[in-house]
Amino acid sequence: MEPASSPRPLSCVLIDDEPLALEVLANYCARVPFLVVQGQFHDPLAALAFLQAQPVDLVVLDIHMPALTGVHLAQLLPTPSPRLIFTTAHAQYAVRSYELNATDYLLKPVAFERFLQALAKVYPASMAPQVAPALPSSVAPVEALLVRQGAQLRRVAFSEILYLEGRKEYLLLHTTQGKLLTLQSFRRAEEILPADRFVRIHRSFLIALDHVHHVERGHVQVGGQLLPIGDRYRETLLERLRAYPHL
Repeated sequence: MEPASSPRPLSCVLIDDEPLALEVLANYCARVPFLVVQGQFHDPLAALAFLQAQPVDLVVLDIHMPALTGVHLAQLLPTPSPRLIFTTAHAQYAVRSYELNATDYLLKPVAFERFLQALAKVYPASMAPQVAPALPSSVAPVEALLVRQGAQLRRVAFSEILYLEGRKEYLLLHTTQGKLLTLQSFRRAEEILPADRFVRIHRSFLIALDHVHHVERGHVQVGGQLLPIGDRYRETLLERLRAYPHL
C-alpha cells in the first residue's frame, strides 16, 4: 500500500490593518506545515496590487479596513479568484461575506482551533483529517488575549489576567495592569484561554490559577478580591487547585 500523500503546499496572503491581528494570523499560519505565507499586508491597496501580479490559493482578510474594505477588495481580485476567509470583529458582516462565496467567516478574536476548522474547508473532505498538524516545537503558542477597545485591538498577556467577569454581552478583564471592558462573549474567552491555567468558578467568573491566594467559606481570593464559588464549580476548582503545580 502506498503511503498517504501529504497535502500540497497552500500559498496564502494575510491582510489586516491591525498589526496585532495580523501578527496572530501569521503565528497561526506558522503552526500549519503546509501553509506558505506569500505576503502580509496592513494596506489593502498594496495587497490588491500584489494579488493582481501574484496569484495565491488563499486570502485571509479583514472586512473593516480603511481606504478599501475586505468586501470591496474581494470583488476586485483577478479570476480565477483565490479562496477567501474573512475575519472581523463585526458579526453583522457575515451575510455579505458569504454572498462573495467565502470559504469561512471568522469572528475576532480568532481561536487557533477555529482557524484550523476554516482551513479544513479549503481542502476536499478527504484531506480534512490532515489539517490538524502538531505544533512544531520551534513555534511558541500565542500567549495573549486580543481585546477590542473602541477602534483598537489590545494584547493582554495570559500572565497578566487575574480573572474575567461576565457582564451580559460585555466582558470585564481584571488584570495586573487594571481593568478592561470589552464587547466580547464570556464563553468565547473561556474557549481561548488555556484550560490548564484558567478555571471557571461561577457562571460569571473565570479565574487564573496562578493568582489564587486562598479559598474560604465558598469564596476564593484572587488579586485581592473575594469571588463567589458556584456550587456546580466547587469540586472542579478544588481538584484543579490540588493538582496545579504552581500553588
